[in-house]
Amino acid sequence: MSTYKRRNRRSDNGDVPEALLTLREACRLLNVHSNTLRRWSAMGLIPAYRLGPSHHRRFKAEDISALIVEQTKFGLTDTRR
Repeated sequence: MSTYKRRNRRSDNGDVPEALLTLREACRLLNVHSNTLRRWSAMGLIPAYRLGPSHHRRFKAEDISALIVEQTKFGLTDTRR
């Protein structure tokens, strides 16, 4: 099943569930390595939601946006120092 269809399936009551990003998608938006995002999640800098029997991490798009704004606000976007 495509990512679009999986994320936009309707629940039993007809509501569209909130879009969650995979670890890879969130890393691409933030331009960070997956281990960095895992560490930030463990430190509580960004909430991660664990799904399925393998407990894969998912992230809300709003949380990613807020983190991008915060990084921009404090000048933390250039991590290549």
